[in-house]
Amino acid sequence: MSGRVVLAPDSFKGTVSAAGAAAALARGWVSVRPGDEVVLRPMADGGEGTLEAFASAVPGAVKVPVAVTGPDDRPVDAVWLRLPGGVGLVELAATSGITLLDPLRPMRAHTVGFGEAIAAALDAGATRLLLAIGGSCSTDGGIGALSALGAVFADAAGRPVPSGADGVGVVDRVDLSGLRSVPSGGAEILSDVSNPLTGPFGAASIFAPQKGATAGMVEAMDAGLGRYARLLPDGEVLAEAHGAGAAGGTGFGLLAWGARMSGGAGAVADAIGLDAALAGADLVVTGEGRFDGQSAAGKVPTEVAARARAAGVPVALVAGRIDADPSGFAASVSLTDLAGSPDQAMTDPVHWLETAGAHLARRQA
Repeated sequence: MSGRVVLAPDSFKGTVSAAGAAAALARGWVSVRPGDEVVLRPMADGGEGTLEAFASAVPGAVKVPVAVTGPDDRPVDAVWLRLPGGVGLVELAATSGITLLDPLRPMRAHTVGFGEAIAAALDAGATRLLLAIGGSCSTDGGIGALSALGAVFADAAGRPVPSGADGVGVVDRVDLSGLRSVPSGGAEILSDVSNPLTGPFGAASIFAPQKGATAGMVEAMDAGLGRYARLLPDGEVLAEAHGAGAAGGTGFGLLAWGARMSGGAGAVADAIGLDAALAGADLVVTGEGRFDGQSAAGKVPTEVAARARAAGVPVALVAGRIDADPSGFAASVSLTDLAGSPDQAMTDPVHWLETAGAHLARRQA
């Protein structure tokens, strides 16, 4: 008896894109159940792959090339996405992301290129912005992006501050008089992060170590972000806002600009028509590289699972590693368990995703 399965994974960060993961799961599935209807809906949560998810799902979407300053000052050829209705989507991962930086530069990496791409979208007439801010490599509080949009940040002597967290640490004066306005239709931040700007759960404490920061760097970053927040209008209030700590504090910078925070995975799900795809499905399969304690905070598997349950559709999880309780899913598969080790799983993730798809199909049979 044939059935209908929806495949809606996130990317497996650094190894397979969301579209590649969905395609690999599909190949594995149809190798066992060739008569099934397999619907691919690759997902994203505001990080890497968000622009591609919109580009493939929204009729009339156009990629617009833009050359920007990368997070270590090298030029980067990126794109922003023109969507119908005057909407521009800019992805931080494509302009100032961690995949653009090797080696990591925890104190100097910046978001200037992200701001340059935002400015390019505004110059091209975008009247509303979607700003996907996952995948950052910096902890600059959005100073780089705001500088590219016309803000001026200076030290106590009136000199321009250096790039990155180093600049945050010495900023003493802020001039927003030349800062470009948020477009008439507003700017919406797509993020899966709920952390505040500072403190034990802030941008520096939680995320900077993943970007190469030492304990001493983290302490300096956190103190600098706190001082920086006090220099901006309503900064101390905005620093505590949901998502202010996203992307090394870029969430805070964008909130101070006048953007508003939104759930990344939910926005992508709406754009790709996930709810319509789930109608009448027998199973939905979602996944990500690592399913852990942060996955419940707006990550793709949680968003897909919530929508699947609302539609009365069982949901299965596939992840590179499963480090949190997956009992909320009807089935779960770890690529690490299938392959025998994390290294084996990462060496050929496409093969193991195909194997996972076949495994779940056999269970469905």
